[in-house]
Formats: sequence, C-alpha cells, structure tokens
Amino acid sequence: MCNNRTSKVFIADDHPLFRCGLRLSLNQKENIEVVGEAENGYKAVERILNDHPNIALIDVDMPGLSGIGAIRMLRKAVPELKILVLSAHDDDQYVRDAMSAGADGYVLKSIDVDALTQIIEHFCKGEPVLSPYLLNLVVEQVPAGETDFLDIPLTKREKEVLKQLVEGKGNKRIGDGLFISCETVKSHLKNIFRKLNVTNRLEAVRVATEKKILNA
Repeated sequence: MCNNRTSKVFIADDHPLFRCGLRLSLNQKENIEVVGEAENGYKAVERILNDHPNIALIDVDMPGLSGIGAIRMLRKAVPELKILVLSAHDDDQYVRDAMSAGADGYVLKSIDVDALTQIIEHFCKGEPVLSPYLLNLVVEQVPAGETDFLDIPLTKREKEVLKQLVEGKGNKRIGDGLFISCETVKSHLKNIFRKLNVTNRLEAVRVATEKKILNA
C-alpha cells in the first residue's frame, strides 16, 4: 500500500531514452513519484532495496541479470513490493516466466501513459486491476499426452512469421509482408527457434511441417 496516496515507482530498463521519457511522463502525474531507476537486473535489485518503492516497473530483457531473475530475487526480499513487467515482448513464454517469477502484472511498452498510470494507482491502493492492456498471467494447464509444443505455444504473430518462413521467404520479404522491421522479424525467429527447440530456419520449417503446427 502507498503512503499519502502517492505511488513511489522504480523503473528498470536498459534503454536510457525510454527510462528518461517514462520518468518525465510519470513525474507529471499528481500521485506518482519516480524514486529511482536502473539499467540492469543487478542494479535494480540493489537500488530497489535502498529506495523502497511501492511499485517496480521492470523490463524482462536486460543485460547481466535479466528482469525475470531480478523479479525472483525481489519477490523473496520484498514480498510486499508490487512488480509490473513493462516489456516489448508479447510472447506467451515471457508472460509465463514473469508469472512464475512472481510478477503482479505484465503490460506491453505500447501502452499509453494514462492507462499505465491507472494500473499503477490501482496496484498502489491494493485494488483489483481490470485493464485491456494487462496481459493474462494465468498459465493454462496442458493435458497429459499433448505435444511438447503446447507447453510453449506460438503467438499469432509468430505463426504468421513461421508461415512465411515455410513459404521460403527471407527476413526482408517477411518484414515487408507483415509491415514489421527486419529486427522484429529476427526477434520473432529467435523466439520461434527456442520454442521449437531448433537452431536454424531449415529445422524450423521441418518441425513446423512434421508437427503440423500451422494447422493447429
């Protein structure tokens, strides 16, 4: 719970410009104060223990100790701390990992500041949070005997990328077709390879074809 109805927020993200912009935006809100920030998981844990925020906004993908690792440590060290993942990844596995580590919520960086502010204030007051921006942290149980791939399902976007990969398209054509950058395509491919337990494009196509993943 927050003292004097002010939410004391800590930001952990490895992009300085993002941290700066978010800090400036949140500090303009009447009932929010950014009390600290860090660029990696280790510094986040250290500074959160010193700065005593009510809510920590943590990116999952940071150098050194990841956001997931930091969440695990913070959940043990500061059980009352509200932890909200603020991520660019809409990957189901990231959400599952965040939940398992002890996150209280998971939102994408595409969220607008007003919606983020509402979530922060609800967390601060200990109230239930109902927001279309808050991703589901409930892990669906997979029936025994189902394929291993259901444990780490592909997102809709990953299936779209995989479909174009099966069609033999390169990264640029995939990006052009889906209106995303080549870097975003590479990020999706990295997640697809991890989920399918493969190391290259040919193996991904083979597994997708054999397991009929795109037919699911």
